[in-house]
Amino acid sequence: MASAAERLRTAVRVERHRHGPRVYLLGHRVHECAVGLALLLAALGVALAGIVSRAHGAEAAVVASWLVIKDWRDLFPSKRDTAAWRIGIHQRFAALRPARRSPHLPPLAGLAALATAAVNVASVLTPTVAWRARLLRFEPAEAIPVFHALALPAGAALAVVAFYLCRRRRRAVHAAVVLLVLLGALNLLKGLDFEEATVCWALAAGLWWARHAFNVHHEPLTRRSAVWRGLLLASAMWSIALAAVAVAAPTSAGTIGVLRKTVALLTWNDTGLPLGDLDWLRLGVPLLGVWSLVAAAYLLFRPLAAPHQLPGRDARHAALSLVRAHGRDTLSFFKLRRDAHHFFASDRRAFLAYRIESGVLLVSGDPVGPADAIPGLLRELCAFAEVRGLKIAVLGAGSDLLPLYEQAGLRPFYIGDEAIVDTATFSLEGRAIRKVRQSVSRLDAAGYTARACSAAALAGPDREQLERVSELWRAGARERGFSMAMDEIDAPEGLVVTARDADGDIRGFLHLVPSYGRAAMSLSHMRRDPGTPNGLLEFLVVRAIELLREQGVAELSLNFAAFARVLHSPASRRDRALARLVTLANPFFQIESLYRFSAKFFPRWVPRYLLYEGALGLPRAGLAAMRIEGQVPSLRRG
Repeated sequence: MASAAERLRTAVRVERHRHGPRVYLLGHRVHECAVGLALLLAALGVALAGIVSRAHGAEAAVVASWLVIKDWRDLFPSKRDTAAWRIGIHQRFAALRPARRSPHLPPLAGLAALATAAVNVASVLTPTVAWRARLLRFEPAEAIPVFHALALPAGAALAVVAFYLCRRRRRAVHAAVVLLVLLGALNLLKGLDFEEATVCWALAAGLWWARHAFNVHHEPLTRRSAVWRGLLLASAMWSIALAAVAVAAPTSAGTIGVLRKTVALLTWNDTGLPLGDLDWLRLGVPLLGVWSLVAAAYLLFRPLAAPHQLPGRDARHAALSLVRAHGRDTLSFFKLRRDAHHFFASDRRAFLAYRIESGVLLVSGDPVGPADAIPGLLRELCAFAEVRGLKIAVLGAGSDLLPLYEQAGLRPFYIGDEAIVDTATFSLEGRAIRKVRQSVSRLDAAGYTARACSAAALAGPDREQLERVSELWRAGARERGFSMAMDEIDAPEGLVVTARDADGDIRGFLHLVPSYGRAAMSLSHMRRDPGTPNGLLEFLVVRAIELLREQGVAELSLNFAAFARVLHSPASRRDRALARLVTLANPFFQIESLYRFSAKFFPRWVPRYLLYEGALGLPRAGLAAMRIEGQVPSLRRG
């Protein structure tokens, strides 16, 4: 006969799965959300029956609600088994991302380290229990205050390190373990604080056991560079603090008094020495010490940096070859900008262009390469970003690769539409396009003509006139664009359509770049002299469409129109509310103006997306995109 333990093992079975542990009861899968709903009903029933107090019933309801919230996807059959198990809210499973070992541990470890630091600081600031002070017979007795003085900055250092533990920095684990072991010893030596020492050593042991969960690597730290930077930072802090105290302290204090006062202030242990009119130094010097601690942590825990050097000649040639072979997307050519970094797959069959801003690796449009090489490229990109502590975002992504981006753990956010004109069907006939027709007729009557030539064929005087038109158009503002514009007009195989007045001078132009793999070209720049008649840009676009049609180019990609869908066909209240916000932002970003200009040519609207990482990653990715595109000032050029 089977034993009770065997029957229990048969009834309850735990299965290991790539998404996390799965529990089966009597052969049926048990979901956390189902347990939460059952517990919620049970808590409500026993509370109403008076079996337990309402307070206990409320506690059980909170636990039950948390089980439902963290496993909410399993409530819906279409979303079931799409998330990986976590202590917190379950996250969507990303097949292209490297599996993190215990991904929930870094934030928990950071919070635990911060709480431990707060406990140790509070322990230093509270008197030692009398009976413990009597038991502690340490010789010399003067050393005990020193242990108190050391425990406070050590606790502050642990609080700083806790921030980097949350960010999965590998070097922070080692620093935290050292600080926790030191704090445990100081807790015993300063007052036999067994409780604090036990907590410190237990957390140190736990961090060492979980050290493999911290997978953000660092730049190699040589002994020479570490000593040089550490000495420079410590010398600067000590010199400033010592000079400030020396100026403020009375002359009777002497050199020893000034030294003791400086050390006491830097360790948050004021000795009571008067500072005259500069009494604010009692706070200023300790804050200087905290600033130095934060600066040292920043230098020590900096993650592995991405390449700073822009692509060389060979890399640019390889990228151009891939664009020519596989650049079917209308945004593919823009990856050849000189200010973009290139990330190639290990087999060199695919690549993408990116820049880094505020910890976000922003990819320009969709990757370029054969379809079977893109998953491997994204997998390698995720690993590249993971060890550097970077968040991935994609600006201007098309809809075709959205399922693949989801496997990389990215979420889509609609940001607008690309306007694509079919040159074969475009016509100036009809009432709907009469305003464009009138603009063209007016410029024709004024003697304006349009010509097209390759960018490389532009002669010196023509190039100077293009530069003059660009300067007048920008009116002192710097160049914008990244994912949907080139940074030069000398790009290979680019086309420039110029509008010349009756005297033959260039007064406006369009810069177009090719889309390989399809008969299409994309608009990179559209400029005009502000002193020209209204309608010059419409004239240029119409003539460009006609010239491209004669050359067998079937499509012209015009301006990107942000949130075009919500402007021309809002489908919900949220879309209508967003349209109102877009209208309010139009004076600053010309969102509605660009849409209405492109809509004059009756294009086909192709949606584009901003892909971001994490449920709360949209604001960070959006701000990084706006900085790189030049819409808002950047903290630095990335």
